Amino acid sequence: MWNRLNKSMMFCQMMFGLSFYGVMVILTRFFLEDLGYSEADTMMVVGAFSSIGPLFAIAGGFIADKFLGAYRSLTIAYLTFAIGYLLLILGSSATNVPMSLVGIALASYGRGLMSPSYPSLYKRTFASQEDFENGYPVNYSVNNIGALLGQYLFPMFVLVIGFHGSFTLSAVMATLALVTLIIFRKPLVGVAANIDQKPVGIANWVAFIALSAGMVGLVFFMFSNMDIGQNIVYAIGGAAILYFISLMFKSGKSAALKMGTILIMTVLTTCFFVYYGQMMTSMTMVTINTMRGDLFGFIPIAPEASMAMNPLWCILAGPVISYTFSKLEKRGITLSTASKIGIAFIFTAIAFGILTMAVMNVGTDVIIRPETFFVIHFFQAFAEVIVGSLVVAFILSVAPKHIENFSVSLFYIAMALSGIIGAVFSTSIALEKGQAITQEVVQTVYGDYFQMLTILAVVMVAIAFVSSFIIRKMLESAQRHEPELVEADATA
Repeated sequence: MWNRLNKSMMFCQMMFGLSFYGVMVILTRFFLEDLGYSEADTMMVVGAFSSIGPLFAIAGGFIADKFLGAYRSLTIAYLTFAIGYLLLILGSSATNVPMSLVGIALASYGRGLMSPSYPSLYKRTFASQEDFENGYPVNYSVNNIGALLGQYLFPMFVLVIGFHGSFTLSAVMATLALVTLIIFRKPLVGVAANIDQKPVGIANWVAFIALSAGMVGLVFFMFSNMDIGQNIVYAIGGAAILYFISLMFKSGKSAALKMGTILIMTVLTTCFFVYYGQMMTSMTMVTINTMRGDLFGFIPIAPEASMAMNPLWCILAGPVISYTFSKLEKRGITLSTASKIGIAFIFTAIAFGILTMAVMNVGTDVIIRPETFFVIHFFQAFAEVIVGSLVVAFILSVAPKHIENFSVSLFYIAMALSGIIGAVFSTSIALEKGQAITQEVVQTVYGDYFQMLTILAVVMVAIAFVSSFIIRKMLESAQRHEPELVEADATA
């Protein structure tokens, strides 16, 4: 199952996790302290940074399908990361807000190029769909090794080498991934789709450059004007979904039914990632304001680095989930992807229930121990790996081949929409600069908010299991119309 191609790609994935999430974890303090942003504005920018990249997976999927192919898109993505981090270096050294915003705009766009291209190319390095589905959760864990190290170590790096030094490390790691892709160019192109194996015409390069310049400019505008920017996210996400629906009506019965299941999964994924996005926004603010002490009394951890506990558990969760579901299938117990998402929401409800109890019962010292967040991230990480790895595999298994990359981009659209929605929700608990952190503030402001999220997570459990039944019926009907799908794909 494993070979040098998928191993080399997983190295690139780890470099992405280490560099991107290392940058993300220090952005909160960077904007709060160096750039002088308020809590509400900081949460919106950091929330947007985590979500606008997936939003531009729409453009990434379109570019990979129509202009460049997955390999070229992925290579350019890592080049874009390196340039974006370079601008962050310059922006932090000169305390230059516009330059810093351009840097994170480029990094966001690079993520958009990478997101649909990586799984599409990665899938082709395996001998079968089954090997890919079993291997993708492991790839997710590899990504989280990088995320763990980045989120844990970068807050400490800032104390020693400053923000500009930390951004430099990210630029170096993005460059290493870029070099790896260049070294393995020939064999990766050999297994890639036909578009990667053909030369790109001048017209396509011009169109790509023009589109990219427009997208980066749009991202910069969105970061600079978040009130308008969030509406742009809604508009782009909605337009992409409407376009996907229009393709459904143009497809045969079988393809339309399968594409309909993708839409249902997109809705479930959006709801789930509203919870995931809290880790970068509301939960980070809670830890900065309340988390004190060393983990287990001897592991030093900065408050904003608490999200490093998430990839720590994700590293474990990937192989465990892959092993568990494989064993169940060998025993004849097959759970649908939507049912697995229902299980993920059970874990999420438990995680946010624990967080609600922690803030509701905080003492007069207003301190929550790191061990509490360690347990919270255990449940949320298992939920994340289920949704993050299995939904993409599901989409690739049912999507028509001629819109495969665009179909995958719907997963990242869900992440983008949920990131902005979650960030908007999080601003309801933003405190004014200089406001005292008291027991009453934590219990009422934070407590009521996380209690609401816990209740909604329980509701989503029921919705996910109902969706599982609907999806199963749709796929059974699609199977009966399979000849139509074969004919449609041949025509395309």
